[in-house]
Amino acid sequence: MILPIYGYGEAVLRKVCEDIPQDYPNLTETLSNMYETMYNASGVGLAAPQVGLAIRLFIIDTTPFADSDEVSKEEAEELKGFKQTFINAKIVKEEGELWGFNEGCLSIPDVREDVFRHDTITIEYVDENFAKKTEVYNGLIARVIQHEYDHIEGILFTDHLSMLKKKLVGKKLQNIMEGKARPDYRMKFANLKIK
Repeated sequence: MILPIYGYGEAVLRKVCEDIPQDYPNLTETLSNMYETMYNASGVGLAAPQVGLAIRLFIIDTTPFADSDEVSKEEAEELKGFKQTFINAKIVKEEGELWGFNEGCLSIPDVREDVFRHDTITIEYVDENFAKKTEVYNGLIARVIQHEYDHIEGILFTDHLSMLKKKLVGKKLQNIMEGKARPDYRMKFANLKIK
């Protein structure tokens, strides 16, 4: 089932999310709905708060980046088909160069800005079967993970912008809260009912 994506200004997007137990109710259905919602909105990642759930859960599928002119053939191969569910994640290390990339967010439609993040991360999490994992990722995969991880920490990509950039996108953010954004997917706006 395609769920509405919560827009900028919704309180759940600012919550530090809670770990979930292995017997979390309807987890399989929640994951299925999240993947369907992400694909419907042409996203490469989606975090539980973006669908109104304050739990430490996010999903990514970097396949769309594989066709980008901005990536090497080697990185394109890594990106193609990289699909992963992250539950109760904790980034334990960020290292390497800080590099900028033009990011967007399904909760903040029509706003894109350069965000600087570390090249390499080490992350601990459990997968959808609650198998414990510790992985090291770099490049665009690391960036997508960091973006989605921020969501479960109550952080949005706009929080990484300079004061000047925040001021420049302020009107667009206000429009999202007022339901004036018109993405081609369902959204729940802070000051309106579900569209």
